[in-house]
Amino acid sequence: MNQFRELFSCLTPCFNCVEGSSFDNVPYPRFNASYQPTVRLDVGRMGKNVVILKEGERICGIGGAIATVPIVQNKAYFQVTVQQTGIWGIGLGQKQSPLDKIPCTEKFWGIRDNGDIAKEDQLIAKMKKTVEEGDVVGVTYDHVELKFYVNGKEVEEVITGVRGPVYPMVYVDDSAILDLKFKNFTEAPPPGFGEILVEQTIL
Repeated sequence: MNQFRELFSCLTPCFNCVEGSSFDNVPYPRFNASYQPTVRLDVGRMGKNVVILKEGERICGIGGAIATVPIVQNKAYFQVTVQQTGIWGIGLGQKQSPLDKIPCTEKFWGIRDNGDIAKEDQLIAKMKKTVEEGDVVGVTYDHVELKFYVNGKEVEEVITGVRGPVYPMVYVDDSAILDLKFKNFTEAPPPGFGEILVEQTIL
C-alpha cells in the first residue's frame, strides 16, 4: 500500500501540470488546429523534459522553451502567470539558448523565481519583492530596454544590451507551472506596446 502512495505522490506534479491550480474555474477548449494562436511556445525548441500544454500556452516539467517567432516589431508585450511556484525564469532567449540547463545562464535575459534580474550569467539587480504564485508578469521589449511588470506594476530595474534576434523564453523546474498569453491579456500592456506580431503582419 505504501508503494502505491509513493507512486501517486510522484505523479502529483504531472496531474497539476495538466490541470493547473485553476482547473475547476477555467474552460479548456478541445484541440482544434484552427484554434492555435499564431504565437505560442515552440514544441520544436524546448528542453527534452519539458511538457507544453494548452495549445502552446502552458509549460511545466524540467527545462525551457522559446516562442515560435522572434520579436521584430518596435514595441512588443507578452504576459506570464505563475500558476504554480517552483524554479522558473521569464524573459527573452535565442535559438541557441541551452534549454536543458536550469537555471539558464547563457543567452537568457530575464527574471528568476528568487527575484534575480539576470543578463545571461550576470546578476544585475534584485527585485524588491519576489513574484508569488498567482502573480501576473508582463514583459515589454523595444530593442533597447527589457522591462517587467508584476500585476501591472512596473519593476524599477531594466535590462539593456540584449543581443538579438530574441524570442520570448521561459524555463521551469521543481513543479513550477507557467501560463503564457500572447494576446487577450488580463493586464493591459503599457501605452504603445502590443502583442507580438509575425513578420508578415508587420510588412
